Amino acid sequence: MIQRKPTLRERQRSETRRMIQAHAVRLFTDRGYEAVTVTEVAEAAGVSAMTVYRHFPTKEDLVLIDQPARLIAERVAASPATHPLVRRVGGALVEAATALTGGDGDEAAVNERFLLDCLRLMVSTPALRARHLDSQYALQQAIVDALGDDATTPDAAFRARAATSACLAAMHTALTRWAEEDGQTELPELIARALAASFGDVAATGRSD
Repeated sequence: MIQRKPTLRERQRSETRRMIQAHAVRLFTDRGYEAVTVTEVAEAAGVSAMTVYRHFPTKEDLVLIDQPARLIAERVAASPATHPLVRRVGGALVEAATALTGGDGDEAAVNERFLLDCLRLMVSTPALRARHLDSQYALQQAIVDALGDDATTPDAAFRARAATSACLAAMHTALTRWAEEDGQTELPELIARALAASFGDVAATGRSD
C-alpha cells in the first residue's frame, strides 16, 4: 500500500502548528505556564489568537504532543502478530521515542530539548498533569485498537489493556528518569531498560513465559 503524501496545505498547516507550539513551550518554560496568555503566545508566533485556537482548542493543548500516539499505533499495527503483546507494544514505544528524538546534529538536540521542556511542564503544572492523564488513556485505547485481532474478544481486550498499561507505566518511569537527568541518557535506551526491568527478556526477544 502506497502512503499518501501530505498536500502543500497540510504541510503548511503542520509547520504553522509546530511553530506556534515551539513559541508557546519556550514562553511557558521561561515565565511559567500560568503567567503566559494565549494572546502572548500568538504575538510571539506572529499570528492571531484565532489562529492559535484553530490549531490548539485549549491552552493545555499547546503543551501536549499528539504525534507519539500516531507513531506508536502505526508501529504496533506493523509489528508481527506472533510476538508477545509486551514486545509489540514495548518495541513500538522504543521506536517512536527514536523517531521523536532523532535527527541530524542540531535537529536532534532541538527535538530532545523540546520534549524535555514539554515533559517538565506537564509534571510541574497541575492542569497539565490532568490533561496528560487523559492523553494516556487515549494512547492506551489507540494501542489496543492497533493490536487488531489480538483484542477483539473481551478477554483478549482485557489482556491487551493490561499489557499496554504495564508498558506505558514502564515508559513513564523512563520519562521521569530522562527529565531528572536532563536528557543525559538517550530516551529510547531508558525506555528499553525500563521494559527489560519490568518484563525481562520477553520484551526484547519475544519469549513467552
